[in-house]
Amino acid sequence: MKHVKKGERAPRPISVEGATGVSKAGLIAEADGAPGAAMRLFEIAAGGNTPFHAHDWEHVVYVLDGQGTLETQGKSTEFGAGDTILVEPDEEHNFVNRGEGALRFLCVVPLRGDS
Repeated sequence: MKHVKKGERAPRPISVEGATGVSKAGLIAEADGAPGAAMRLFEIAAGGNTPFHAHDWEHVVYVLDGQGTLETQGKSTEFGAGDTILVEPDEEHNFVNRGEGALRFLCVVPLRGDS
């Protein structure tokens, strides 16, 4: 069993090409003994976005706060706090903050996708 207290792992800025105003905290990972999946907390500042990208694993997302758009190949899907999202393997995507405050969401991926 692993217990991580609120605030113990604060989000840190991501410096990846195409990312603007994005921070990530690794909440549970392989180093914590997770056998198959990792949970991360993302925060995207107002006007910010993740890079447009694809990979061979899924994202399972739960939106905590804010409003955003999931941009995929030719489609935009609006979402907000309390919504859940599945980004399928190999689906090109990015998350865009469309609100005035921070966009915060939990993202669960297989361990191979946790970098």
